[in-house]
Amino acid sequence: MPSPLHRCPFVETVAALAFFVAPFGAAADQVTVFATASLTNAAEAVSAAWSDTTGHTAVLSFAGSSALARQIQQGAPADIFISAHADWMDAVAASGDLRADTRRDILDNTLVLIAHGQNAAPVRMDETLDLAGMLGDERLAMAMVDAVPAGMYAKAALTTLGLWDSVAQRVAQTDNVRAALAFVVQNEAPFGIVYATDARATDSVTVIGTFPQGSHDPIRYPAAITAQSTSPVAQAYLEFLTSDTARAIWAAHGFGVID
Repeated sequence: MPSPLHRCPFVETVAALAFFVAPFGAAADQVTVFATASLTNAAEAVSAAWSDTTGHTAVLSFAGSSALARQIQQGAPADIFISAHADWMDAVAASGDLRADTRRDILDNTLVLIAHGQNAAPVRMDETLDLAGMLGDERLAMAMVDAVPAGMYAKAALTTLGLWDSVAQRVAQTDNVRAALAFVVQNEAPFGIVYATDARATDSVTVIGTFPQGSHDPIRYPAAITAQSTSPVAQAYLEFLTSDTARAIWAAHGFGVID
């Protein structure tokens, strides 16, 4: 018997999305979740628990928050949107694509500097950090700094510490934070900036420093039901995201759960 938890491939356009949409609409007990890439492992575990508990189906699609927001605005068949930044949830709300009074902040996170391998030495995360010297001719892996939340937070943190100008030309920008993590895992970049929860997902990198919280805006994950959702279980899924069961899973993956 197939598992009730399914994972949709990432798609860039509404036309591309059409291949996995049932011709007669979603099943009555199905919820389609567009979630930011940094939630991949944890959201899969939470949705598996949801399916086990309720018997309902959770269909997951992961990508950068900006890409998901644009897809929803273009009519993509999402019931739930979970972003890694308030700005992209604000954008979807402004275009009229969120259901009123369903938005809530559910999680928080921290931002870290990672290095390839398991034995990298820690560094001091302040204005004295010679990140440019550490990079030399190599690259710093980061999500896109003008669109993807992890990259936006990272640029802000580096700017606050007075380090951005010295490394801006050495940044390798990726479509999402998990792609930045993969660059470091594969040693295509010796260092990267990701969320602490991303670093926990692999043994192939070392967290060498945590950015001070005051160096960037608080990292919050808002979730909401989309205006176009027709799923009768969307509200129940949204509430499950902060249930005791889900809280334990989020915490096990390193996320803070917001009351």
